[in-house]
Amino acid sequence: MYKILIVEDDEIIARELQKHFRSWNLDADCVENFQNIIPEFVASRPQLVILDISLPFFNGYHWCSEIRKLSKVPVIFLSSSSDNMNIVMAINMGGDDFVAKPFDLNVLTAKVQALLRRTYDFSVGGDFLEYKGLLLNLSDTTLQYQDQKVELTKNEYRILQILLEQKGHVVSRDTLMQRLWESDDFVDENTLNVNITRLRKKLSELGMEQMIVTKKGLGYLVEAE
Repeated sequence: MYKILIVEDDEIIARELQKHFRSWNLDADCVENFQNIIPEFVASRPQLVILDISLPFFNGYHWCSEIRKLSKVPVIFLSSSSDNMNIVMAINMGGDDFVAKPFDLNVLTAKVQALLRRTYDFSVGGDFLEYKGLLLNLSDTTLQYQDQKVELTKNEYRILQILLEQKGHVVSRDTLMQRLWESDDFVDENTLNVNITRLRKKLSELGMEQMIVTKKGLGYLVEAE
């Protein structure tokens, strides 16, 4: 089931959209904190965002720009002003479509379904794993924390991905080497040690020094949040 994140400060409109999408077998979350929507975006992990332009604190253009730093997820802008300047701004800021208010729910739903088909039938949408504000981007293998961004090697990325997917559980060294071997690279004990050390250094540069915990004789752990 596809999930939609609704960023609309008019609660009546937001809940009506949520109810309508769910009736079409589309899951939907509504943003609650308009001062900072990114944590809710990360937690929701939507396949599409409905984004109003006129919002408290920061407008929809700002939040579209912030979302684009993390994901290529499709965005449909909503606005009560449908002049050409707003439409051009919406597209230039990374939006995929524009719908003027008042809108017909069935027309909006048709646009949502068409955009989901175009996006996910032919390409993989942006996705990521999150840990205490740290974001591992699964589409470009980068690591981001606050305003800092670092590049990971293929093995560094795979190690961190495995540990985050298993957070709260110890992952043995043998398991890590077997998973890395699946990528057709030869991985021995020394190669794993080198990659763990380099990954820890990059995490330390982002202020996450203690993220990967060594369990002596067992393996490695990223503790549950």
